[in-house]
Amino acid sequence: MSKTPFDITFDFIVIGAGSAGCVLANRLSEDGKHTVLLIEAGGSDRNPVLSVPMAAGVAYFWKPTNWGYETTPQPGLGGRSLAWPRGKVLGGSSSINGMMYMRGHREDYDGWARDGLHGWSYEDVLPYFRRSENNPERSDDPFHGTDGPLHVRRASGDNPLYDAFLQAGRDSGYTANDDFNGAEQEGLGLYDFTIRDGRRESSATAFLRPARSRRNLVVWQRSMASRLVIDEGRVQGVELQRRGATRRVAARQEIILCGGAINTPQLLQLSGIGPGQRLAALGIEVVVDAPGVGENLHDHLGVYLTYACNQPLTLYALFRPDRAARALANAVFRGTGPATSIPLEAGGFLKTRAELDRPDIHITFVPGLNLETTRAGQRRHGYLINFYPMRPASRGSVHIASADPAKAPTIDPDYLGDERDLRCFRDGMRLARQLGRQPALARYRQADISPVAADLSDDRAIDTWVRAGANTVFHPVGSCRMGADIDAPLDADLRVRGVDGLRVADASVMPRIVGGNTSAPCMMIAERAADLILKR
Repeated sequence: MSKTPFDITFDFIVIGAGSAGCVLANRLSEDGKHTVLLIEAGGSDRNPVLSVPMAAGVAYFWKPTNWGYETTPQPGLGGRSLAWPRGKVLGGSSSINGMMYMRGHREDYDGWARDGLHGWSYEDVLPYFRRSENNPERSDDPFHGTDGPLHVRRASGDNPLYDAFLQAGRDSGYTANDDFNGAEQEGLGLYDFTIRDGRRESSATAFLRPARSRRNLVVWQRSMASRLVIDEGRVQGVELQRRGATRRVAARQEIILCGGAINTPQLLQLSGIGPGQRLAALGIEVVVDAPGVGENLHDHLGVYLTYACNQPLTLYALFRPDRAARALANAVFRGTGPATSIPLEAGGFLKTRAELDRPDIHITFVPGLNLETTRAGQRRHGYLINFYPMRPASRGSVHIASADPAKAPTIDPDYLGDERDLRCFRDGMRLARQLGRQPALARYRQADISPVAADLSDDRAIDTWVRAGANTVFHPVGSCRMGADIDAPLDADLRVRGVDGLRVADASVMPRIVGGNTSAPCMMIAERAADLILKR
């Protein structure tokens, strides 16, 4: 490795100010004993597009704060490539996501522990979820916290279509659930969201902003890490591009990668940690031949059953120019009005087959035709039922295609590459269709938009419809998995095998995806990582 001197030294360097990175920057700097540098490739999160909850449908794809990734053409989806939005901004994807606060099923974590990942059972991780959470509506509840930085509130569910959906669920025999993050996950109800005073609560607003005044915490925005500097089996620092110049920064103790399921394996591979033959072919010196770096990539894939609505109760009514302007102004300046919520408020977790030991689909009702919350995105009055299989069997990969850090990696989730995933879609389609046909909801149905009856005539028809229209639910994980086996890139303490002083704490560490949204679990992972690093 080059002996070029470093420009500056910190105790800890955190790369990536996303869902996990902001948490780590806060926790590693809070006692004032350590100097911490947080590096973020994107810029500030202070923009109404990001702060107004209703604008999440725009924020998903807003170019100034997005890496703008795209998958390779997917054979399982008829050759389609899918856009993969990832936040390039303080807060990362927690600054552009749907703000749903969901932890997953307890069995997800217990399964990790049974595979030898000691310290990751549900009982082990629950205190970290509680440490982060500030949820006064659920005080005196052993599953929740009220003193943490992350504000969580229950949805109001004011739109009458939510009530109709939940009644349809009860009429179908499904139980009601008031807390999907409590004792039981199964059932239907209203979700919890990371919204505070009518505005988005991201990891940046909750964890980073309160810490920015600390003298021992430095935040570098618009700074792109290009490679790790590794010498004699230990990470020494990081090389990055900042303000048009190359900088080299050293770490006395540790560097923690928090770039997420795409950028973390990308940086490791650029630094010579990854599949040896593949890296050597790109002219990259192999530091650790680790074939597992970039493998095990998986994601939640969902479908959308859409219906025309016979009453003006949907999002479409909100986006008349005068109403939209008033709603936006009230949200920005007063923190009130319809734009302070996101239209994903009702849904839940259901079993598609009675013999299952836990729910296998996550289903959500939306009083609109699209997740894009604009008039163009809605087109007409309508509503949709979305669901996705929670534990996909398909596995893909993310690998660099060039030694140039500015080049996007090749992302191949191999959607529906495992036929087992299609069975869950077939069962889920029939379940969702049944809900949509219940009288409580059907009385608002003017017509089916998609699928129509012919799309559900048999398993083959359902498969064809799914392949043609399924899309990402924005939950990529697993590409730098932790495991007890030596093939896993990380050990149970999140340390990169073969390199001292280097850890990963983000969605990429999950050996298997959790049953639900991934933002809150990423924050939990960072909370636990802080304790592991500080040996608490």
